[in-house]
Amino acid sequence: MDAAELAQLLTPEGMALLDRTPSVSDGGEIVRVVSRLRNEGHDPGLVAAVLTQAKLRQKAAGKFGPFASRMLFTEAGLEQATRLQVAAQHAGRFAAAGLTRVADLGCGIGGDAMAMAALDLDVTAVDRDEVTAAVATHNLAPWDSARVELGDAAAFDLGRVDGVWMDPARRTAGHGHTRRLADPDDWSPSLDTVFAAATTKPTGVKLGPGIDRDLIPDTAEAQWVSVDREVVELALWFGPLARPGIFRAATVVGVHGVAELTAAADAPDVSVGTLGTYLYEPDGAVIRARLIGDLARSLDGRMLSDGIAYVTSDRAVTTPFAQGFRVLDTMPLDVKQLAARLAAEDVGTVEIKKRGVDVDPAQFRKRLRLRGRRAVTLVLTRLEGRHTAILCDRLADVAG
Repeated sequence: MDAAELAQLLTPEGMALLDRTPSVSDGGEIVRVVSRLRNEGHDPGLVAAVLTQAKLRQKAAGKFGPFASRMLFTEAGLEQATRLQVAAQHAGRFAAAGLTRVADLGCGIGGDAMAMAALDLDVTAVDRDEVTAAVATHNLAPWDSARVELGDAAAFDLGRVDGVWMDPARRTAGHGHTRRLADPDDWSPSLDTVFAAATTKPTGVKLGPGIDRDLIPDTAEAQWVSVDREVVELALWFGPLARPGIFRAATVVGVHGVAELTAAADAPDVSVGTLGTYLYEPDGAVIRARLIGDLARSLDGRMLSDGIAYVTSDRAVTTPFAQGFRVLDTMPLDVKQLAARLAAEDVGTVEIKKRGVDVDPAQFRKRLRLRGRRAVTLVLTRLEGRHTAILCDRLADVAG
């Protein structure tokens, strides 16, 4: 979407048309909607823009819930936007620290600024891209305490605010398909600029969860966040936004709500031991935060194998920090033997998990030629130095 398309969309005609256009994904349905709108006399360019927004709103519901139905998006902006439930966690940090005037530098489409404004924080949202800033202005319109400025985040006067939230642009410029920038010096603002700001103001920073850990300052609380088992970000917190004595945190968001595992440093490992009655796969946030050792101790567990993030225990524990499985049997990782075993036990559905083995789960599943009615989990890994298939039943996930 360019500036001209956005200007056309923001007209009374454009917004009215968008609000009465349903979300469509089926190709035939799209053709019918396009034909109807054009027959009504609407400009073809406006019709295209409206349909694009309708599809983006449908896609955005997973991140923004009911708010998505009144928001505007760019494709790249939606992809990079913070989920609203995670943005609420960010905003809560600033509110708890008593920081009432916050700059959201690199605001994108305004997801974090929305959460801050909802807590009555005075928010100045800044983005360097004209279209993105205009989209953010629309999305923040319901809140009088929020405003959007077009400008360079690195040039913002930090004296205007009590605290700073930064989400450096880590992809090439554009509103559609963009590519990731690997060098932190190429980010906007650069990582050095971000960390310099953190020495002068209480600062929170959103980064990709796979960032080189050597880049994390010793003074920061590093918080890896997962949503529904997907690790979505690394947040760094400085000054009063960081919690005393906590330098590593794994925050897990799911149907259970929000749960945290925290520590003053990377957790010491536990020893490798024999396979027990239960197997646990730590949440990705726990793995990234290197808190597997603390999780294993809470499970009375031991590591299944060196360098592989599976924990085994003789105790069934319900935890938001790991998915649990009851071990049924172990077999050599041999397709023919496994296929025969699964056929004999009437298995037709297999969830495949793997660590420490070079296997394509989709291709492996095809080779099993499943025909039965039962469902099991196969964990493909190394056990006592051998490639092994562990047959399991999944334990119920935490529900509350």
